[in-house]
Amino acid sequence: MRRFLFSGFAFLLLATLTCFSQQTEITQYAVVTGYSYLATPSLNLAQRGFNGDFAQNVRPWLSLGFDFSTFSGGSTLLPTYLNSATQLKLAQAIQGGFPASALARGIPYTSSTYTYQAGPQFNYRRLRKVTLFIRPALGLLHAKVQTTPNPVAAMLVKGLMKGKLASADNAIFWGFGGGATWEIHPNFGLRVAADLARFNFFPDMLNGSRNTVRLTVATKFGFGRNIMQTY
Repeated sequence: MRRFLFSGFAFLLLATLTCFSQQTEITQYAVVTGYSYLATPSLNLAQRGFNGDFAQNVRPWLSLGFDFSTFSGGSTLLPTYLNSATQLKLAQAIQGGFPASALARGIPYTSSTYTYQAGPQFNYRRLRKVTLFIRPALGLLHAKVQTTPNPVAAMLVKGLMKGKLASADNAIFWGFGGGATWEIHPNFGLRVAADLARFNFFPDMLNGSRNTVRLTVATKFGFGRNIMQTY
């Protein structure tokens, strides 16, 4: 996947070498849909899913829009990922006779993640066939986690998660992103983008804030009037 994204960025970069005239047709609205990959290295968590984006081009250099993503994946929760208070509870349980071997390989889990954000995007359109852009990443992340521990560890997990094996949380995320769109036609294009965000979810159990990276390869559909007619 990383090689594919790198190839996409390299292709768009090379395409700019032959496209130095300014864009003359920019549709009023744009919809972007495609494959997306979300990586949270500090949890060794990789998730795959879908990204959708709707934007209005209010100026050639400025778009305002809404972005939604959904992902799913899984990993293993290790004791080192937990905050000091939760690690203390684990230590007390082990001292009380709970077998440490039941946690030796961590707790497997599956995760579903949803992101919602809205805001501006700043576009560079001096290249006829390529639009470069940057944007802030500010929004809401909603995560659902389902643990699948062995029968022995399940008792401890339920003790830490208020009698449940599943939990959900919301967190505000912030960061920045950017990418490029190959403008094959004013009404159609291909986009590659990367967004870096920071957030703090499940603070009652996990050990602080963490970074995540979202990579997206998508198609762009433009419609509406040509806003360049007013400039």
